[in-house]
Amino acid sequence: MLLLLPGLLFILWGEPARCLEENGGFPFDGHIRHFAVAANTVYVATEERLYQLSHDLTLVQSVSQRGILTGSDQTNDAHFSRVAETDERNATFGVNILLPFVENDALISCGVIECGYCEVLDLKNISNVLYREHFQVGSPWTSSASVGFLVNVEQKSTETYILAANQQYEPQYEPAKKSCSLVRDAVNLHNANHHQKGSIFSLSDAFTTTSIKRCKGNAEFVDGFQINLIIYLFSNLPSSDENNKVRLIWLEGKTNKKETLESLRGAILRVSDGDGGEGSKLLASAVIPGGPPVLWSGVFSVDGGQTNTELVLFDISPDLSGVPGADPDFGNVCPLNTAPTPKTLKPKAVLFRQKYMTSVLAVRQKAWVVFFIGTGDGQLIKLAVDKNYRPTCPRVLYRANDDRRVFPKMLLDQVDLKHVYMPLQSQMKRVPVSDCSTYTNVQDCWSAQDPYCVWCGSHNSCTFEDECRDSDWISIPDDFQAKMVSYRVKDGSGQITLNIQIHLTVGREARSNFSCQFSTSEPCSTKSPPPQFPQCTCILSKSTLPAEGLPVTVRFRLGTTQLREELKLFNCSEISGPPTSVLCRRCIEAGCGWSKSGCSWADGGVEDDNSCQMMESGMNFSKPEISSITPSVVSFYGRNHAVLSGYNLSDVTRVRIKANMDCTPHESPVWNHTGVTLTFHIPSANTKGTVNACVLLPDGSCHGNAKIIYQSSPSCTSIVPGSSWISGKRKITLTGSHLDFVDGVMHNHVQEVRPPRNTSHQNLTYDTPAADEKVSSSTLRLKVANETVNCSIMINYYPNPEFTTFTSTRMGNDVRIALQKKPDKLEMTPAELSVWGVEGRNQYPCIMEAKKNSNETDFFICEIQSSKTTTAEFQQLLIMYGDQTVTLKLKSSLQLYLLLFLLLIPFILFAVFLVYRSQQKKLTAKMNKHMEDLELDIRNDIRHGNVR
Repeated sequence: MLLLLPGLLFILWGEPARCLEENGGFPFDGHIRHFAVAANTVYVATEERLYQLSHDLTLVQSVSQRGILTGSDQTNDAHFSRVAETDERNATFGVNILLPFVENDALISCGVIECGYCEVLDLKNISNVLYREHFQVGSPWTSSASVGFLVNVEQKSTETYILAANQQYEPQYEPAKKSCSLVRDAVNLHNANHHQKGSIFSLSDAFTTTSIKRCKGNAEFVDGFQINLIIYLFSNLPSSDENNKVRLIWLEGKTNKKETLESLRGAILRVSDGDGGEGSKLLASAVIPGGPPVLWSGVFSVDGGQTNTELVLFDISPDLSGVPGADPDFGNVCPLNTAPTPKTLKPKAVLFRQKYMTSVLAVRQKAWVVFFIGTGDGQLIKLAVDKNYRPTCPRVLYRANDDRRVFPKMLLDQVDLKHVYMPLQSQMKRVPVSDCSTYTNVQDCWSAQDPYCVWCGSHNSCTFEDECRDSDWISIPDDFQAKMVSYRVKDGSGQITLNIQIHLTVGREARSNFSCQFSTSEPCSTKSPPPQFPQCTCILSKSTLPAEGLPVTVRFRLGTTQLREELKLFNCSEISGPPTSVLCRRCIEAGCGWSKSGCSWADGGVEDDNSCQMMESGMNFSKPEISSITPSVVSFYGRNHAVLSGYNLSDVTRVRIKANMDCTPHESPVWNHTGVTLTFHIPSANTKGTVNACVLLPDGSCHGNAKIIYQSSPSCTSIVPGSSWISGKRKITLTGSHLDFVDGVMHNHVQEVRPPRNTSHQNLTYDTPAADEKVSSSTLRLKVANETVNCSIMINYYPNPEFTTFTSTRMGNDVRIALQKKPDKLEMTPAELSVWGVEGRNQYPCIMEAKKNSNETDFFICEIQSSKTTTAEFQQLLIMYGDQTVTLKLKSSLQLYLLLFLLLIPFILFAVFLVYRSQQKKLTAKMNKHMEDLELDIRNDIRHGNVR
């Protein structure tokens, strides 16, 4: 039942995610291939890991899908062993089918490791492998899609098999390994346990092996399921002429595999008569619980791609009257015998049109069906449809800031039935089906038109029905109603009757305590019947109504909940005049009936004032026309100061913006009328997509039709350069997506909004604001209309660059300037500098050529052309960067010599000191020598005297 699209297959490496996001999502390192839900557990297979999560998306455990493959599948000794994240591996298990088999406490996981490979895991502990086998179940290619689900076949006892439907291509793809044995059939039934004939995964039946083949042409299976014993399979049959046929196959799960696969019957699903049954493509599907009949919804592409999509409702109740196996597209043997064209099924209703729909989930809630629709730009839309297939206003439950595609399958949380599992490429969201608590009064709770929400009288709050512990609650009726209370006024038999009907579904306690009370200057007659839910009747005591109208207040009581409705009754026959939209609305608001003949007491007239919009207003205005709206593509935050151009715009009061099937259009006031242009604000939107805009006149009529496209919010991924000098106004380039929607950039250290210099979808340039010396870094934010979007990028602030000196050298006819700057962390480029040579009162531009670095010092090289000056050497430069201007003067030779002399004085004094010390030491040594010699002479003289 789970679908794998080739476009979603990516190989991402890394450790598994371990945290639960605050917004109810679990992130994965790799893109999701398959996921399944069983009771209170969610299983998710990515390219690299298999995850076991609790129903609230808390991680239970995960196992690697990477490992070592040894042996050979041909000799049946192939063995796959999982390895740790950091260990070497030679194989990865790519899952194509993931099936929880709850009755057996097993999780069946099949896919490809070079050849087909299957594992049976413990449903409560996926690290426990119960059985493994190299066997092909599903597609033999990791890049191809498979549809697989468990089916029951009624024999003496009910047997469960694995139905695998494989994509069929011409020519057939070859496996990655030539020695792999392939099962190329379109549909097969495999054993699901060891007790069945041939053991687990076997195709064999008690007598033979049977399959369903697509003998000629391609087949892309999209979805499948079983209701009672009938199996339903959906596929696209593309052809070379770019046409596409959507096929439905019915199989009866009876007797054995052979009988089941040979019971094939089918139909063609035709979305519209215009495509002849061909051209539309099925993208996703969901069966509607309940029945019979078997109702089914499909997301169809109607333009050959995936842009224009429709949600279509079909009755696919099986027609088993035809001859089994007589099908022109599928059969049990090839070649196929000539067969009649299958019957064609047409839609019961087109429920919703929205661009880029990719997935759908259908849930029955009371008499309503609630559809959860995923889109290619990361939205989850809820659409409630009543028993007459009339939809309410679509509401956005989740909206990604970027354009992440929603996986083709969504599932319901089986524990509380109040959350939808929404896969978004590499993460899983658990989105509430409703947020009833946001509606704070009974009218808002009812107006939400949400089948999940009830107004709980005992709690005095809007909540889920199971959270209102008694039966004292009220909710919307079984069919769509624009108003909670409607009324009609009748004049017959000389008396005026006011019939009130309240459109509600109520609990037992509320129903048993239903009452109405009328308050009016003309009391109700005693002949008025007692109230009986959901109606109240008041027969007025007088047979005429005053010309100014009769005010009536009606108070309702339903259990502990009290409601109040204010009415004003008029004589229907006196509401007369030319048939205009104003008169039509006045008639219907008075509880009368409107028809071509005007306003009357008759019952058969129109009761919905929407019909009045198509009528002329009766006022004399020039009909306006719209030529263009600038800009016409905005983020879902809207855009301020948009300009609408056209003709006859002088009387326009507002611009109305309405999405497809949107019940609550937005209206924006206008100003700066010129007759051909006007200014207005494009409001924010809950959904992404295309909306229609028209201009309103004072009579309430709306004219013209222009398109406005809402897209994702801007986001930023990188910044160059990553720093600014502290004086600010450094040119910065942001890279990201949808940056053309940005009105300005903000730094968190100041409140100033810096307007962009230039913008495109992926790039934005702006000038940084200044900062004081205490600021070392600042976080960026984006100003989009009236919202501020976090950029999550930080920019560093450093002191302003310091230029120390320069040299000027004649190079032929030009003068080359070498400008020296102290080393810093700014990484300034030549493009950020402007330099002029100054001679007297004249300034000569220096053309930047290069930046060089030597001994950790930056040098900027530029040249002044000879035609600009005759000076060989400049004594002064004018330097500009950002909004700073610096004058740098060249020091004179005398100053340099004096500076050099001053610098040398300490060395000279030190040298003199060394010489003096050296001479002093030598003199001392000589004196000591002389004294020693003198002393020796004296001693010798003394010795000679004694001898004598």
